[in-house]
Amino acid sequence: MASSSSPAVDPLSRRSLLPLERRTDARPRSSGTGAAPVGVLDLHLEGKSFDGAPVLGPCELVLGPGEALAITGPSGIGKSTLLRIIAGLDPDFRGRIRRPDRIAMVFQEPTLLPWRSARANLILATGIDRETAETALAEVGLAGQGDKFPGQLSLGQQRRLALARAFSARPDLLLMDEPFVSLDSRRAEEMYALFEALRARRPVATVLVTHSASEAQRLADRVARLDGVPAVLFETT
Repeated sequence: MASSSSPAVDPLSRRSLLPLERRTDARPRSSGTGAAPVGVLDLHLEGKSFDGAPVLGPCELVLGPGEALAITGPSGIGKSTLLRIIAGLDPDFRGRIRRPDRIAMVFQEPTLLPWRSARANLILATGIDRETAETALAEVGLAGQGDKFPGQLSLGQQRRLALARAFSARPDLLLMDEPFVSLDSRRAEEMYALFEALRARRPVATVLVTHSASEAQRLADRVARLDGVPAVLFETT
């Protein structure tokens, strides 16, 4: 079971993702037995199983302020499971994690309140005032759309609204689970540029799960691949 205490020194060899460490190979590395690095996110995962079957193996992940990490890997390997552990949505794992209190998450589907206007979706989720909500809508290209309900918006507009909601929360950690999936190349490019602009205004430590290698390289400072049985993280860039 997880605990929120800072990870202690572990004498066991462990596969790790250390902050700002660029690697040219894809081999898991041991972090050694020195003092544990400090970051916005500090995860020491010993393992995760479903019905006794190991799904995720040992790994350590440290993410610094403003840093973006993309996690790729085949379908069903455990990327979303790892993200749920990081988010605190799945406490049933072996290991330790330290995460900030302010976390925002963007899912594959926008997960908006369909009975509330675009503006209200921002205000209710984040506590911002009407003027700030209007500014946030304008930043994502939805100026003048505040009174519309999610069902009156296109999928691309709904995803813009989901991004506005996440950044309006001013999180210390942003988690994204394939937020740009199923968009055509033009729409995807628009969303990439929007995400980059939002992060430039409000840098936030980000973990992005994606199937797209080009998306990972474009949007992240570091790219890791989840692979193996049980799956572990291999940093590739």
